[in-house]
Amino acid sequence: MKIERIELYHVAMPLIYPWRTAYGEDAAIHSVLCRMTSGSVEGWGESTPLAAPCYSPEWAGGVFHTVAEWLAPAVIGQDFERGAALQDALSLYKGNSFAKAALDNAWWSLHSRISGVPLHIALGATRDEVPVGADFGVMDHLDDLIDAVGEAVAENFPRIKLKFRPGWDIPMLQAIRSAFPEDTFHIDCNSGYRLHDLPLFQAIDEFNLAMIEQPLQHDDLTDHVRLQEQIKTPVCLDESITHPYRAQQAVQLRSCQYVNVKPGRVGGLTNAVIIHDLCQAAGIPCWVGGMLESATGASHCTALAMLDNFTYPADIFPSEKYYREDMAQEPLSLSKIDGKIPGVRAFQELPDPDPNRLQSLTLQKKIIEC
Repeated sequence: MKIERIELYHVAMPLIYPWRTAYGEDAAIHSVLCRMTSGSVEGWGESTPLAAPCYSPEWAGGVFHTVAEWLAPAVIGQDFERGAALQDALSLYKGNSFAKAALDNAWWSLHSRISGVPLHIALGATRDEVPVGADFGVMDHLDDLIDAVGEAVAENFPRIKLKFRPGWDIPMLQAIRSAFPEDTFHIDCNSGYRLHDLPLFQAIDEFNLAMIEQPLQHDDLTDHVRLQEQIKTPVCLDESITHPYRAQQAVQLRSCQYVNVKPGRVGGLTNAVIIHDLCQAAGIPCWVGGMLESATGASHCTALAMLDNFTYPADIFPSEKYYREDMAQEPLSLSKIDGKIPGVRAFQELPDPDPNRLQSLTLQKKIIEC
């Protein structure tokens, strides 16, 4: 499969409601989309590192230029039959997982279309529907959060994730647990705390949470070991897992009891499958996370979530929750598993961006050809 043309788009997609976390606030989601062409067939990839280097060291403007100036020229004109071969060609360049993911995800989309095999099956999945959870960021008022969580509980979401940061912490959990004593919750700290906050996390044990996601520094593995040894609530790593090697280290160190896998954060679907397999062999359950991608990128997350060891409900969101109009031609919608539990079905045909909406949201564009 020869890569003959690569088109890159840095886009900004306005949100209905600002997304607030421990690392800041986003009013629009910045993504880099990659259209990869071989012969008469094209595939799309999306990588969403956000506008500023706050979730990770990467940011959308930097990812755009990294791919345009270095990564795309390294693969254009070459023939890749496997995602691993593409990753090998990119391995000269250190880090830059989100940048590599833009190309890797596009390669998988192209591979799926050329082979005529739906993406989830190409990745090795044996199911085509999985449950999803509901997520809530920091809101203007606690009553707003309680009302929103109440709606999610009424809709039978199997678990609910709450953003957690200083000023939106223990009192928030107390209010939520008082209102919803039996439902499954976990919190996401987005690396907003340090080991000296141990008393806070020991206090969290009383709330019977499913896990604490990325409590400590974004690139830490060892302090998470010490934290997990001193609290009962399972630790989940997110930002710390940027590559299969980091996942292997986390397994060996026993840094966590869960791993959140986001294709963008780990360098693309190729690496995401490797991490899934590694954790499965170690008995560590995983779940698929999202970066508020358009349905084009979310369809890749959906395909990945169909693999067997993604056992905790995924972070895959319906387009209408965050966007008045999704950039993709086909928005992502939720289904009901057994008529009860919200879930997502794998796309049989991956949704491309709508050309007009793509044009209106594009901040910069670059074409690389043979």
